[in-house]
Amino acid sequence: MPKKHSQRAQRVGDQIQKELADLLRNDVKDPRVGLVTIVGVRVAPDLSSAKVFFSVMGDEAQRALTTKVLRGASGYMRHVIADEIDVRTAPELHWKYDDSLDRAFRIAEILKETGTPPDAVDDDKKEPEST
Repeated sequence: MPKKHSQRAQRVGDQIQKELADLLRNDVKDPRVGLVTIVGVRVAPDLSSAKVFFSVMGDEAQRALTTKVLRGASGYMRHVIADEIDVRTAPELHWKYDDSLDRAFRIAEILKETGTPPDAVDDDKKEPEST
C-alpha cells in the first residue's frame, strides 16, 4: 500500500507545482518577488506538508526577500490550491531554495576560466579508445 500513497503524493505534488507556477505567473503581483521558477514539489505521504523547491534570478538579497514573500503568501496559496486540486486540505507549504542552477553556473564559469570546453567533461561524448 505505500506504493499507492507515494504515487498519490507524486500526483498531488505535480498538481501543486502547476498551480503554484500559475499563481506566481498570474496572481502574485508583489514587486519584491523576483523571477521565480518552481523546480519541484515533494509531498509527504500523508499529504499534510509539501516542500516546494524554487529558484529565483538575482543575488542573495533578492533570494532572501523572495523567500520571505513566498512564505508570507503561503496561506493564500494553500487556499487557492485547496480549491483547485482534489484534496480535503491543501498541504502546508515549506519553501526551499534550490541552488542547482547556481552550482551549474559556477561549474560553467570554472570551466571557462580553466579553458576547458564544456563538452570535454561530458562522459556521453567520449569516444572509445582504439587498441
